[in-house]
Amino acid sequence: MIKNEYNVIGVMSGTSLDGIDLVYVKFHLDTTWHFDIIQAETVSYNKIWLDKLSRLVSYNMEELKSVDKEYTYLLADTIKAFIAKHQIKAIDAICSHGHTALHQPERKITYQIGNMPIISNLLEQTVVCDFRVQDVELGGQGAPLVPIGDELLFSEYDFCLNLGGFANTSTSLNNERIAYDICPVNIVLNHYVKQLGHNYDDKGLIALRGKVDEKLLSRLNNLEFYKQPYPKSLGLEWVTKTVFPLIDAFGLHVPDILKTFCEHIAIQISKEIHIENKSSVLVTGGGAYNDYLVGRIKSHSKCNIVIPTKTIVEFKEALIFALLGVLKLRNETNCLKSVTGASKNHSSGNKFYP
Repeated sequence: MIKNEYNVIGVMSGTSLDGIDLVYVKFHLDTTWHFDIIQAETVSYNKIWLDKLSRLVSYNMEELKSVDKEYTYLLADTIKAFIAKHQIKAIDAICSHGHTALHQPERKITYQIGNMPIISNLLEQTVVCDFRVQDVELGGQGAPLVPIGDELLFSEYDFCLNLGGFANTSTSLNNERIAYDICPVNIVLNHYVKQLGHNYDDKGLIALRGKVDEKLLSRLNNLEFYKQPYPKSLGLEWVTKTVFPLIDAFGLHVPDILKTFCEHIAIQISKEIHIENKSSVLVTGGGAYNDYLVGRIKSHSKCNIVIPTKTIVEFKEALIFALLGVLKLRNETNCLKSVTGASKNHSSGNKFYP
């Protein structure tokens, strides 16, 4: 039934493996969409799941399907606990991205685990999920999917920049929304800082004490991906095959790797958020807390960098996947061809009922 108010749970797990993000949000539509995040929480992965998820690209299809089933049960249990903890009663739908296992749109392959139909029965709720597959079938990149939410919820900013496992940006150009992945961020920084026994580089303090290796920086900046036009997207496979071997070949100390890669990130981002007038840039994702990285981005650009509330920084993607689910329930466009390169705008995702 089409209505103007929806109470939904948005669920997101990103490539940086920070955990499962959950939001309980109320959406209201008058002339535009409005939202109120009522509850928000991140549930960290245990060591077993961190290991499994970090090795997804190495599994064969039979192993991947087994992990998919396990992960679907994990998601269902996590969402159930969230509902019980916050005593949530009114739920129109649970809108879940799942977790990306494979993403090779050029081969028409994308696979998000945790989206099996059984999740609806396990939760006894309507579930909207698996938002990428249809777009890839229509010739699109299947990513990024967040820009429709940027347009509908955060249109006051010239650019929306997410610093998660990867950096991606969205903006309006010639009355069309465009968006694409820019470069890896936390998927690389976290990988190397773990060698020092940390999950992440708090405020970028470890990077701060390193030195930039100009030769590695030049090699990174000259990777072929950065010469490609949008639409384009990145996946763990590319980082594993291309970025890690390149960095490892230099044999640098971790602080030097972090500082060099932060410089690389800042250079690549500054190229993409530049317009003639000083632009406003909404920055979200875990990288927004990396003060050193944000400082380098500021130094390479003339933009007004805006870090919003902690809830928006950490849960913007889960919020927007909640909105994508609502749009799917309404059979309205939630995937833009101008963003993904698909053959048409469409309403993407699967709807499962208990």
